Amino acid sequence: MTLPAKEDHTNDPATAPESALPGSQRGVVDEEDDNTSNNPRSNSSKVATTGTLTTINLEDDGPSLDYNKAPADEPSLEFAAPTEWKMYPSYTLAVDPSQDDKATEINLFSWPCQRSSNSNDQERDHPPRAGRRFLGFIYIDLSRPHMRAFHCSWWCFFIAFFIWFAIAPLLPEIKDDLGLSKSEVWTSNIVGVGGTIVMRFILGPLCDKYGARILFAVVLCVASIPTACTGLVNSSEGLCILRLFIGIAGGTFVMCQYWTSSMFSREVVGTANAIVGGWGNLGGGVTQVVMGSVLFPLFKVFYDGNSEKAWRTVCVVPAVVAFASGIMVYYVSDDAPKGNYSDLKKHGVMPLVSATQSFRKGAVNLNTWLLFVQYGCCFGVELTMNNAAASYFHDEFGLDTEEAAAIASLFGWMNLFARGLGGYVSDYANTNYRGVQGRLRVQTLFLACEGALVLIFAISSTLPSAIIIMVAFSLFVQAAEGSTFGIVPYVDPPATGSVSGIVGAGGNMGAVLFGLGFLLFSYRVGFTIMGGAIFVSSMLSFFVTIRGQSRFLETKKTTSISGSYNDAEQQREEEADDSNRQEDQNKPWSGTYKTSDGSNSEPVTLVVPEQNEEMTREVNS
Repeated sequence: MTLPAKEDHTNDPATAPESALPGSQRGVVDEEDDNTSNNPRSNSSKVATTGTLTTINLEDDGPSLDYNKAPADEPSLEFAAPTEWKMYPSYTLAVDPSQDDKATEINLFSWPCQRSSNSNDQERDHPPRAGRRFLGFIYIDLSRPHMRAFHCSWWCFFIAFFIWFAIAPLLPEIKDDLGLSKSEVWTSNIVGVGGTIVMRFILGPLCDKYGARILFAVVLCVASIPTACTGLVNSSEGLCILRLFIGIAGGTFVMCQYWTSSMFSREVVGTANAIVGGWGNLGGGVTQVVMGSVLFPLFKVFYDGNSEKAWRTVCVVPAVVAFASGIMVYYVSDDAPKGNYSDLKKHGVMPLVSATQSFRKGAVNLNTWLLFVQYGCCFGVELTMNNAAASYFHDEFGLDTEEAAAIASLFGWMNLFARGLGGYVSDYANTNYRGVQGRLRVQTLFLACEGALVLIFAISSTLPSAIIIMVAFSLFVQAAEGSTFGIVPYVDPPATGSVSGIVGAGGNMGAVLFGLGFLLFSYRVGFTIMGGAIFVSSMLSFFVTIRGQSRFLETKKTTSISGSYNDAEQQREEEADDSNRQEDQNKPWSGTYKTSDGSNSEPVTLVVPEQNEEMTREVNS
């Protein structure tokens, strides 16, 4: 690799940019007798080195450099210090520079005086105007870019879920007023979740190209329009068309998961994805209560007991909130830790992305489709329950609309903590039990328990037992959703948006298929089919194979092609197998370079990235 010639500044200190070295083995060429530089990422001494860097040889005792010095009569070359553009010079959260400044912690709340856990150990004592909002005796962390994106992500998905299923608790009233049959109501349910499948396939690669912020704004604003038009429905066909267009709001799940995957490092991404997804899904439970038990009765009072006028006008409320949320998120948040995609591309920090190529990479990966099926058997169950729960309790136990909606909301309320718990357990298993293998085992456990409880729910004959079992299997439904998206970022990191879109579409496909079961059969048979399918899907974890990670039943050590040294188990195994491994990941590796006359130079040092940096290296067979 030859660098362009510059003016002779041989005696000036400078640091080598990471891009100067091939692959991920990037570092700084040092000489022992040089002065120390104040680089926060390295304590090694650094000096500009001139000439042409030809080869870096990776050997058992570390790399050696083949480096040809420039002749005395030719201009000297020096490595220039990196000048990468980013919007924020510093962050409130601790970040990992090797993962594009993704946060390594999630700070939902903070005390008025709290010390940061970042590498500089600076005191985190930011006033509310710096990004936190005071709530009683604690602060809600809304600092940009990480926590602002975190809260915008779950809030927008929450509102999308709210308008997506705002009509669900009103279906008994709509059914009576329009004279619809059970099959016509279920057809509208299937159309409402089925239309989202296409949207998720489309939005996945678009996230890789444009980011989540812009797409969130567009989808929320567009979906709010048909939501406000609910009162214009007069037939089963009109209801299906309406719910088809409202269903595009369900595509926001892709942006929700992509955004937090862009903002948080692999160590905590499972928890982050699970929390925002769970709090967003909570909208499905809240809408049952707010629309069915609060706003609908209130509008009935306003219209002197006329229920038809009430359901025809009440959906305007969530439509207005959704439109306002779409406008808000566009202006108050960021696409990535270093700034918006448009700015990153303008300054050359982010390469141009092809949405087609991104989708192709995600679609040809078998793991994507295995997770597609598994997500259909957890999120698909949740969508089905959001549509069916109120009608089920109304038809099977003779409850009125308000009572049925209140009980059905219990399923969605579990999202308040259950999905986040699933993501946390997945992260814990990743750290302590052989990386992704631990995540896969947690995934299988959650799905197997979920399937067993659904089978029990199918034969519940009393109202109290049905409620208890429903709450229990809801816990495992949400936990399985969280563990699924703890695995997704590992499938193909450069195509995370496309993988998220395909896997997310699996949830809607599951809802369509389960909906057909309830359309064709009784509630008991429908739930029995659902439970059996879930249990079988749990076995698919045995076939998930992620490059560089142990499979479900694998006991031998695998060679990590692309992995993180932050996995404790992996690090312990590598240290045990390699007695020459450096105890400190930042300790320099020594090497030599060749001078122009062919002789070896004095030893130089290659500083490797810090321990938390994900390293990718080519392994020769």
